[in-house]
Amino acid sequence: MRKMFITLAATSALALGACQSPQADKVEDQAEAQADVIDAQADAMPEGPAKEAMETKADVVEEKGEEKANAMDDNGEIAPSESGMGETQKNDAAKK
Repeated sequence: MRKMFITLAATSALALGACQSPQADKVEDQAEAQADVIDAQADAMPEGPAKEAMETKADVVEEKGEEKANAMDDNGEIAPSESGMGETQKNDAAKK
């Protein structure tokens, strides 16, 4: 399921990438690459709380990179971290 989400997010990022400046794209790409490294480290870990913490860290890094890129070149996009609906954020409305 997580791999499917990452694939969907990457595909969406490519589709939206044309809306951002090259500098914003570079910031977002760097954050995604860093998140991929962290996620690969998590994949190598045994199941448990430490692995889950690493996966969450990867999600946070990716969301923060997207937020930073949008702050640099905001063309009406709303990052998950801006909407409060990111995977690592709590959204009370979504729980209802």
